[in-house]
Amino acid sequence: MKPYEKDYIPLAKDLRKNMTPWERKLWYEFLRNYPLRFQRQKTIGPYIADFYCAKAKLVIELDGGGHYEPDQIEQDVYRTKALQTMGLTVLRFSNLDIHQNFSSVCQSIDDHMKKSFRPVKGRSDPTG
Repeated sequence: MKPYEKDYIPLAKDLRKNMTPWERKLWYEFLRNYPLRFQRQKTIGPYIADFYCAKAKLVIELDGGGHYEPDQIEQDVYRTKALQTMGLTVLRFSNLDIHQNFSSVCQSIDDHMKKSFRPVKGRSDPTG
């Protein structure tokens, strides 16, 4: 289990209740029923990841327009590096990707998951 800030739990719960339209789409149309368990708005260290799969050590972040401002770009780079130092992979998609290229986003996530869980002799592929 990754360390987390207990003070962020109420905020994470609020974010789960008030997902953006793009988060809702990705959750309800793909991640919620994915063969490996994903969590929404998961506290990890001093961050709240949009989506997290512990088995795959994967964080998925959805970026709205504010993420393309210079200060926010810098913060996102720092955040990604911090999560990577915890042994996590971070996949980032824009809200526009979710809106216009949803099947490609889902395929990218699925490809990453299958690559992370290549079947080993005596072990089946958990992603089906």
